[in-house]
Amino acid sequence: MKKKWLAVLTAVSVAAALAACGSNAAPESTEPAAETEETAEDTAQQESEAPAEEAAAPESSEMETVTEGVLTVATSPDFAPYEFYAIGEDGNPTLAGFDMALAQYVADYLGLELEVIPMDFDGVLSELQMKNVDLGMAGLSPDPTREDAMDFSDIYYEGGQSLVTVKANADTLNSFEACNKSDVSVGAQIGSIQMDLANEFSADADIVALPKVTDIISELLGGKLDAAYIETAVAESYQKNYPDLEIVLDVPYDVAGSSIGVSKGNTALLTAVNEAIAAAIEDGSMDQFVAEANELAAGEKYEGLLNEEGQVEE
Repeated sequence: MKKKWLAVLTAVSVAAALAACGSNAAPESTEPAAETEETAEDTAQQESEAPAEEAAAPESSEMETVTEGVLTVATSPDFAPYEFYAIGEDGNPTLAGFDMALAQYVADYLGLELEVIPMDFDGVLSELQMKNVDLGMAGLSPDPTREDAMDFSDIYYEGGQSLVTVKANADTLNSFEACNKSDVSVGAQIGSIQMDLANEFSADADIVALPKVTDIISELLGGKLDAAYIETAVAESYQKNYPDLEIVLDVPYDVAGSSIGVSKGNTALLTAVNEAIAAAIEDGSMDQFVAEANELAAGEKYEGLLNEEGQVEE
């Protein structure tokens, strides 16, 4: 289930009218033509200079958000330890992960209230592109192909990419060549960097696109997928709970790190987010967020969207 937002754009056009008035009591002049010509030239010069000065005025750098006073963040909670639901002793799910801890840190740093909207991963990308949210935080890599849809913050976490299978296949599906055959099924998340990697390194394989990483893991463990491309930290997190998973290869990728997606063109917000990231790294908060998220991810958790009652989908 994905929460959809509608943006209403209102275009307002303003017409400005210029009016000139004269006086019947204007003083006489012995050179009316000369004075009139000079006055007209001065006026024309003043009018031509005024718009030029206005056009050169700098744009406002005041930070704006979709909702005043609120930092709206889209996330896909199926990507532990980045974002997921930790199940408490009472059985209730709580949104967790180091992306979510960082989101709260950024909101506090900017003096804003945090609103997190869970959705599928491809929804994060589309909602951010439509500027229905301020930020997208879902383990996003600053892929140049996404730069038309969003701006990227500085890297806040350096990770990697992996090729994953199960132990029974680890001896045979342990190379890109082995995973690039038509009789091999390879999984990756829809709209993700991992899907790009699957198309690059396993172009001849049967590539299966799935909406959630949990679906990929389930298909791997159930024998419906032979291998999958998964972000390394996420694969390691799953491996703790499912020892049958095996990371067989590090996958080359030029951008080994995660960024926050920022609404395109919101320069002031991008600058502020980068300042918050630098502060979180400098004061040690980011390391703490990662450690705590890994610990929670090793316990009982749920990855996916909750039902309408805010509970784990049965």
